[in-house]
Amino acid sequence: MLATRASTRNVQRIARSFATVVDSAGVKVAAVDLNQPTSSVTFLVKAGSRFEPKAGVAHGLKNFAFKSTAKRSALGTVRESELYGGVLSTNLSREYLALTADFLRGDEEYFVDVLSSFITSARFTRHEYDEYVKPIIESEIHTNLSDPAVRALELAHALAFRNGLGSSLFASEHPSLTVEDIKAFSQSAFTKGNIAVLGSGISQEVLTKLVDQSLSKLSSSASSSSTPSSYFGGETRIPSHGLQTIFVGFGAAGTPSAELAALSAYVSPTPSVKWSQGLSPIAPSIAPGTSVQNIYIPYSDATLVGFLIQGHESASVKAAGKAAVSALKTASAGLKGDDLKKAVAKAKFTAASAIENREGMISMLGPKVLAGSQASGEANLSPFDKVSESAFAKAASTLLKAKPTYVCVGDISSLPYADELGL
Repeated sequence: MLATRASTRNVQRIARSFATVVDSAGVKVAAVDLNQPTSSVTFLVKAGSRFEPKAGVAHGLKNFAFKSTAKRSALGTVRESELYGGVLSTNLSREYLALTADFLRGDEEYFVDVLSSFITSARFTRHEYDEYVKPIIESEIHTNLSDPAVRALELAHALAFRNGLGSSLFASEHPSLTVEDIKAFSQSAFTKGNIAVLGSGISQEVLTKLVDQSLSKLSSSASSSSTPSSYFGGETRIPSHGLQTIFVGFGAAGTPSAELAALSAYVSPTPSVKWSQGLSPIAPSIAPGTSVQNIYIPYSDATLVGFLIQGHESASVKAAGKAAVSALKTASAGLKGDDLKKAVAKAKFTAASAIENREGMISMLGPKVLAGSQASGEANLSPFDKVSESAFAKAASTLLKAKPTYVCVGDISSLPYADELGL
């Protein structure tokens, strides 16, 4: 109870700080300052894989970050950042490219300049692509797609949404990308309407001033757009070595809802007490050595809900899969009383605790900042207070009426088919 109250107080502090989104030089800016000794600034760009005109260019653009610009070389960026003790990083999602600098408080002028330099004056040289960027792309493809969990989620998105959100986060294994492809994508993506700047440990006034100085001459072209998402579903089976892996789930087009977040929280096998089995309806069917991870991935206009199940034995994976499907079907009939309260509270706590760390803050509040809407923890958490028994039952039953998304990666001769799990 005390931990929950402390979490709520912190969320309220963040909510107040993010209550206003400032328009600086045509770019949306929001900052929260809790007087911590370190600061963080993220440039969030609508340059995820759903917006790419050619497969893999978003992956290529991510790996071109912090290479040569008009102001400094790649080596110069590394040396100067190390002198300041800062850390530069990038992250690519299906909707956004996040360029982040973490640094000691007071060094914001230098690091905002590093981030903005890539946005405004990246050189995209051919030799850097051949010597640095391309090898990293190929390494990430090999490393990530050799992981059956990553591969299953990639295939699940492709089946669930086909184009747009179904576009892979990675280039193909034999990419036909060129420097010109990546540069052309950057020119369409790096415009004022596509960028939001989020700061932590820095005042709104200071960040707004720095953004105004660094991005004032950036193009004001229209924001990127893509075809609205539709959900399709389907089944595929891919032979592979390693852990036996299945993804079983459903998708929904439209704005993510608190009801679906509560559904995912209810069936989650993650216990509230460490080292315990927990009270999830799935928990008793999970054999030792088998893992069941609930998947809840909200996007701007769609949601993917399901389970990623892995184990060394196909039989144990099948048993856990049947339990997961059964739990979803039971929940789709509706939850009442304490069961609904527990599900909503767990989902709300997950959302609240995510806002308290940088990555969660970016993923949850960043899109709202970019859209110019109210970017506060309060706005993100208030929908959970409105979840009713009827709304939950309607959202859950509608989700399960759709065609399921089912992926097998492993020994496909022994892994179950979708209908064997009750789908």
